[in-house]
Amino acid sequence: MGVACALALAACAKRHIAQVPTAHPPIAAVPPKSGETGLASWYGHPYHGRPAADGEIYDMETLVAAHRTLPFGTWVRVTNLGNAKTVDVRVIDRGPFVDGRIIDLSHAAAEKIELIGLGVAHVRLDILSAPVTQGAATFYGVQVGAFADRARAEQVRSAMENRYGTARLVVRQGSPPLWRVLVGRETSESGAQQLEQRLGGEVDHCFVVRLDDLPVGAER
Repeated sequence: MGVACALALAACAKRHIAQVPTAHPPIAAVPPKSGETGLASWYGHPYHGRPAADGEIYDMETLVAAHRTLPFGTWVRVTNLGNAKTVDVRVIDRGPFVDGRIIDLSHAAAEKIELIGLGVAHVRLDILSAPVTQGAATFYGVQVGAFADRARAEQVRSAMENRYGTARLVVRQGSPPLWRVLVGRETSESGAQQLEQRLGGEVDHCFVVRLDDLPVGAER
C-alpha cells in the first residue's frame, strides 16, 4: 500500500496551538502550475512532529501541504471539485509519492474540504502567491522508488547512477523511514519530464520532483 494510502487511515491527534502565518508572501511574476487538477490525499502520523522537507516541524493541525515541484512557501488554494469547498495551504513538504495524486494535505486542511472520510478527492490547485527568488538555480529529478530497506535503495541508486550519471538518496523520516531514489539533475521541469519518459521503460512508477536543499538528517 502506498505511503499516502496508509497515512489516510491514521487517527487524528490533538490540535496544537501553533498557527500558520496568515500573511501570504509576495506574488511571483509567473505563478507556476496554477489550475493543476488531480487527486488530493492527506497525511498525519507518523510524520506529525517530524521535520518536513523544508526543515520545519510538520504539524498536521496547521494548514500546510506537500507538493512534488512547487517552491517551499508557495500558497495554494485547493478546491474540492466534488463539493466546491476550498482551503488555502502553504507548501512545506514533498509528496505525494503515489501516481495520480498531486497534493498531500495536512489533517486540518483535509477537514476544511471534507476529505477525511473519503481519503482522496479530485481537486484544482490555484497559486495564490509564491516566494520571489533571485538568482537561485532550480533543479528537477525523477523519483524511481521509495524503500524501507536502505541497502535495497542504495542498490537501485547505484544502478541508476551508472545508467544516467546522477542519482541520490533522500530519507523521508517515519516509522520506518523511507529511502527515496531520485535520478537526474535537470535545469527545467520539461527536461525532467523527458527523463521521466525514458525511465518509464525501466520502472513501474516514476514522477518528476523538485530537488531541494536537503534538511538535516537527509542523505545525498
